[in-house]
Amino acid sequence: MKHDAGACGLLAEVFRPIPERRRRKRKGADVSTLSRNKQAAITEFLGYLANERNMSGHTVRNYGVDLSQFVEYLSEIGRLDDFPAAVDHLLIRSFMAALGGRGASRQTVARKIAAMRSFYKFLQRRGQVEVNPARVVRTPKLEKKIPTFLTIEMMERLLAQPGKGTFAGSRDLAILELIYSAGLRSFELVGLNRDDMDMERHLLRLRGKGMKERINPIGRYAVEALTAYLHFRGEFRGRHSADPVAVFLNFRGQRLTTRSVRRMITHYAAQAGLPGEVSPHTLRHSFATHLLQRGADLRVVQELLGHENISTTQIYTHITAAEMRRIYAASHPRAESQIDDAPALEGAVLDPLAAKTA
Repeated sequence: MKHDAGACGLLAEVFRPIPERRRRKRKGADVSTLSRNKQAAITEFLGYLANERNMSGHTVRNYGVDLSQFVEYLSEIGRLDDFPAAVDHLLIRSFMAALGGRGASRQTVARKIAAMRSFYKFLQRRGQVEVNPARVVRTPKLEKKIPTFLTIEMMERLLAQPGKGTFAGSRDLAILELIYSAGLRSFELVGLNRDDMDMERHLLRLRGKGMKERINPIGRYAVEALTAYLHFRGEFRGRHSADPVAVFLNFRGQRLTTRSVRRMITHYAAQAGLPGEVSPHTLRHSFATHLLQRGADLRVVQELLGHENISTTQIYTHITAAEMRRIYAASHPRAESQIDDAPALEGAVLDPLAAKTA
């Protein structure tokens, strides 16, 4: 298998010598000494995540860092030669224990276990290892967090921020409208190509995790914003360096990155005076929450979000259940004694961004 150029770049980043990356030296922890064959396994794994699993650059980079930290640990304890084929579940457990001893959170440990499982599953499929040693390592129990979302009023304020009549303003408004209208992940948004759009039928073809395709409808406002942006995008037609297929471009005519989208949304959220951190995923959460609050079926929302398992979507039912309780407490004649309880619930769950400033 040829090494993917993007994966090689990520590998070079996460496998810089430790003194340069962390500005501190630790005896035996310079993973730049890893042999080419061992590095090749990780390079090909990262390429698989990026190209076949269609994971975002942020996720691929994190997995690369997780594996590099495991290699560092093996170097520290004198077991570097065991990587990757001779690693067993006891070594992985001792690595997780060491992370816990250094103050790593449960979420961090869980992600590193997930990275190890995915890596060894990849090697197992290729016949490089017989068993996946990470499969028997138990993931620490995590609390399910209520997704952060915007109220409808907050969402309207955010959508009112981009200026119209310019390339940047029309593009940014189209991005905000599309994410909120169709519940897109940021990598799905920047991965849109011109032939993925059916403007007449108001449909988008999306490539989600694992390159699984789905068709999502988009609303009238999103179509109008996208149509206005495509007029400005035509200015790049004929440029030698312009990307001919990507929908969203930067000023150089190249495909927009997820980092640029996140930076743009953070800028407009601050401009709108919204509390807390607002990211592309906040808009995706808002999309799902508002649909369920207005009576959408959970299975339909699951399909629109591109969730493989319904359990992933069910986190939003906690929000709508809280909304039902608030309405009941405020409306039912026999529930007057519960009204005092409603504001605390509403502030904590229904308006999480506003609650952060309380």
